Amino acid sequence: MADPLRSADVVALGGGHGLAASLSALRLVCERVTAIVTVADNGGSSGRLREDFDVLPPGDLRMALTALCDDGEWGQTWSDVLQHRFTGDGHLAGHALGNLLIVALWQLHEDPVTGLDLVGRLLSARGRVLPMAAVPLELVAEVSGLDATDPARLETVRGQVAIARTTGLVESIALVPDNPPARPESVAAVDAADHIILGPGSWYTSVLTHLLVPQLREALVHARARKVLTLNLEMHTAETRGFSATRHIETLHETAPDLTVDAVLADPQTIDDRDRLTRACGSLGAELVVAPLSRLDHPGQHDALRLAAAYRDILS
Repeated sequence: MADPLRSADVVALGGGHGLAASLSALRLVCERVTAIVTVADNGGSSGRLREDFDVLPPGDLRMALTALCDDGEWGQTWSDVLQHRFTGDGHLAGHALGNLLIVALWQLHEDPVTGLDLVGRLLSARGRVLPMAAVPLELVAEVSGLDATDPARLETVRGQVAIARTTGLVESIALVPDNPPARPESVAAVDAADHIILGPGSWYTSVLTHLLVPQLREALVHARARKVLTLNLEMHTAETRGFSATRHIETLHETAPDLTVDAVLADPQTIDDRDRLTRACGSLGAELVVAPLSRLDHPGQHDALRLAAAYRDILS
């Protein structure tokens, strides 16, 4: 009997290593996966290329593409090539080759999505990768705790890198421009999806950013798909210092109060108060699903097989 999940349209939203972990799991159980990737990175190779060529930051897009690559020799070889990062002290030092390839294709093809689709074909990727917005975005956060004499005072921190490294507490986050146009392909993918996965990933700079793009947020709110929120394995990052799993849910609800979710997926090690977390999930309309998701040898990293099994159980 055919597996309906194999042929389902699945959309995963996020960025960086969190989205890559989700995609690595989803491609084990689904054949039609679309990644919608944040485009607010301003650090490293992506930040340099963004500044030099006025393009979308390619790094998170590259990571998503390689996470979806085919398991065969061809796909794995080209995945390694795209992930290769130049060393040394020259102008190429620190650049990932895949970032350069993506930007080259963007210069050859006016439409960025065409370039990403071509890289996907090169990798024999099991899915498609799309940017969440049509223009590069800047993140701006209001942060408390930076002034030792007045910890409650809010200060503005600009840029994904600075926000991810802040020693204060992120109180709110916004995008510049504040009403960015979504990529129509991304909105269409959400509209057509059977299942939608949000997270894991850097909470403010990779997950909640999707809810700050008005057209994309509206599509997510009205999507007919089954929606799953995947919580992080590490609660206490620079962005979310002192956060519990419950506080993660609360910040999502504050960002998009009209968004409902069917299930919240959490590793048991991240739960400090299950009853409170269950009530918070209820504010989203969601059922709390608890399953072991981490690697035994690296508890802070998702195990692709465990995560795939959890997704299969929820989505089936």
